[in-house]
Amino acid sequence: MKELVFFLEEESARALLEQIFPHLIPSGSQVHPRFIVFEGKQDLEKQLPNKLRGYLNPRARFIVMRDQDQADCRKIKRSLAALCARAGRPQAAVRIACRELEAFYLGDLLAVEKGLDISGLAGKQNKARFRDPDRLVRPSDELLKLTGNRYQKVAGSRAIAPHLNLHAPRSRSFDHLIRAIRSANDELRGSEG
Repeated sequence: MKELVFFLEEESARALLEQIFPHLIPSGSQVHPRFIVFEGKQDLEKQLPNKLRGYLNPRARFIVMRDQDQADCRKIKRSLAALCARAGRPQAAVRIACRELEAFYLGDLLAVEKGLDISGLAGKQNKARFRDPDRLVRPSDELLKLTGNRYQKVAGSRAIAPHLNLHAPRSRSFDHLIRAIRSANDELRGSEG
């Protein structure tokens, strides 16, 4: 079976990916997603090498995703890529959500408006702070404030994700994730068997 395996820092990332994956993969695709969720970034980094090493399906491709938070995203990416390489999976794609996953949502306030049934949010998209959501220091705090505390990580991700614009995301880190998923799917579809 052809699998695209996601190694994720938290449940909210799974909630997002479960919703968007079917829209990124052509219908009839034989590529199946698998989500391995860890208990935070330290757990992800500690267990990732063994999980990758022990994954036996030769027709699997891997995407590792975690939040940047306050760290240097280039250092995080290099560190995770090194873990993948040491585990014998140097081709694994590493994607970092710039600052936090919530930046993806702040780049598409119409999706937040529809998903959480809050009117008037989409009109704020052209404000300077939402034009480049990856620059926000604490996107989760910003999203809580913007939604009057209605956003909750997992339920909010499930509600907002179906409405996200997957063709022109404002968040560059979200765009990189989408491209990695499509690229891995293309690679799997082109492989034999």
